[in-house]
Amino acid sequence: MAVPLSRTLSAPQRDRLGSLIANPIYELVPVAGMEQAAAALPAGAQVTVTASPRLGIAATLDAAAWLAARGHDVCPHLAARSIRDHAHLADISAQLRSIDIHKIFVVGGDGDAIGEFRDGLTLLEALSRIEGWFHEIGVPSYPEGHPRISARVLLDDLRAKQRYAQSTTTQMSFNPGAVTSWIAHIRDQGIVLPIHLGVPGVLQLPKLMKMGARIGVADSMRYLMKHRGLFGQVVKGASFGPDALLGALAGALDDAKAGVRGLHLFTMNQVAETVEWQRRMMDELVG
Repeated sequence: MAVPLSRTLSAPQRDRLGSLIANPIYELVPVAGMEQAAAALPAGAQVTVTASPRLGIAATLDAAAWLAARGHDVCPHLAARSIRDHAHLADISAQLRSIDIHKIFVVGGDGDAIGEFRDGLTLLEALSRIEGWFHEIGVPSYPEGHPRISARVLLDDLRAKQRYAQSTTTQMSFNPGAVTSWIAHIRDQGIVLPIHLGVPGVLQLPKLMKMGARIGVADSMRYLMKHRGLFGQVVKGASFGPDALLGALAGALDDAKAGVRGLHLFTMNQVAETVEWQRRMMDELVG
């Protein structure tokens, strides 16, 4: 049986981890059944909505509007390759403004570009000319690299993006040593963006494996399977929970120089299970 985190962490580490878990960001996918899954969200939750070339930008915007109307703090993903041109971008911005959404997360996106935006940086540059509305823009980062982009290009890209962005969310990783080393490296290289640490919510292991293969973190999945201690306390019915992983990262989370400002939970729409985990963790860390 795994030892509860409350017994393994120092008081400052428990306080810091508790502050992150208290108000995490829940990532939802705008597919059939999302509305039912979202019913389990806490009132006024921070929520981000993904984008995909198959679903198109309209699905993301519709889901964001639905969640915002129910009182959640919503941040839709804008995928550069799914936006046609500056006029389309202006329309999207106006639509978000009309429903009082002022946070966005800018990604390059998968698939072929449908218009003139081919990567996240060019979209950010275009957004910079739309003044005075988006109060927070997030961008992705990759502690264990990207299967198609070199480490040097990723670093240069993140450095260029930070003039436009206010935070960066990490791709999920199961290797706490790799995450800690990456944070130290980007800080040494002049990257000062606050970090939202990306970790899975409570996911069935087959779904977690499928997700890991889709987003290109096969090495990290292999690390997880070799280090079963990172499965945490919620392995019931072959599920994964991030408590042990967060415990292994507690030292980095408690380091002010690391700049970890938020916790981003990849739920794959298993919201009820993830919220139950979040509440249990708060009881354990604060109770």
